[in-house]
Amino acid sequence: MLPAHRVRPRPRHTVTVRQLKFGIRLIDDLGTPGELVALTELADEVGFDSVLFPQSPFRHNGWALCAAVARSTRRIEISVGSAVRAIDPSEAATYAATLDHLSRGRVNLRVGAHNYDTLRWVGLDSADIVQRTREACDIVRRLLRGEKVPYAGSVYRWTEQAFLRFTPFRAEIPIWIPTVGEELAELSGEIGDGSWPMVCPPASAPLIVAPINRGLARSSRPERPFERVAGVWLAVSEDGEEARSLLRDIVAYYGPFLDPAGLALIGLTVADFLPAYERMQAGDKAAARRLVTPEMLRVGISGTPAECVRQLEPLVAGGFDSVSIGGPLGPDPARAVRLLASAVMPAFD
Repeated sequence: MLPAHRVRPRPRHTVTVRQLKFGIRLIDDLGTPGELVALTELADEVGFDSVLFPQSPFRHNGWALCAAVARSTRRIEISVGSAVRAIDPSEAATYAATLDHLSRGRVNLRVGAHNYDTLRWVGLDSADIVQRTREACDIVRRLLRGEKVPYAGSVYRWTEQAFLRFTPFRAEIPIWIPTVGEELAELSGEIGDGSWPMVCPPASAPLIVAPINRGLARSSRPERPFERVAGVWLAVSEDGEEARSLLRDIVAYYGPFLDPAGLALIGLTVADFLPAYERMQAGDKAAARRLVTPEMLRVGISGTPAECVRQLEPLVAGGFDSVSIGGPLGPDPARAVRLLASAVMPAFD
């Protein structure tokens, strides 16, 4: 594992244009906050396009981690966000704008939801999530442009005192919309600057991208720059079996939260994952791992670099232009970051 955070000079980079952009998603199972910052610095050095820290209840705070890497990296785009039901647009706008200052214009903001279960943990529901996301995106954009935002929506009702008391570094910060289900996916295409669904399994890429494209087609600016970002779980190693073994913990924990329609494409249902999830919740990781079958591992990407390349290819064929890689990464996360940069990413140059 890399040592804790330190600021160090960065070499100059040649910008590579790929058919698939590569982002890294650093969950706090990978290390302490300082170690996550150091992994981000490494990802910045070796050429990853973006970094994302998931913002989930009762985990390390993604906003704080983003602030740390904003000052210690030079090039990598920083994706920051929280479930729209869990944060007010005034906070989202000020956090993102402040972070954009710290990073000198390298931020995108995620507004939406990547699952509904964690909302229920803290007594929140998702009944109005689509309208809430629509209004929140509108409000944030208007605030960043320097407008006063007296708002009379069905979710948010603000007075004329709703405006930023500082000038943002940029008046336009890209908004990616994390999606759950077709309605939110269509909205992401209609109003977002990008869409961020989990694509598990990778074979579900055409199914998941279809509603995004429908929303984009009916939007007021269908030809605008737009990024389709596929969230995936990945483990890579020169030893393919070692990588597949590492992915079992992720599959056991997150399997029940995956899209049933996508699982059906590989002959699985959410119920297939419940026994492993229940053992994981009981703290019996060994039993949970044993309950994860080879078929269940197909929801993620695992193996040698060459195997991972083959498993990533359906994302490109399915219409995605960016991938956000999360999960165990590899037996040594820092080694996995280097291996991805040297042996996987060049395959998509």
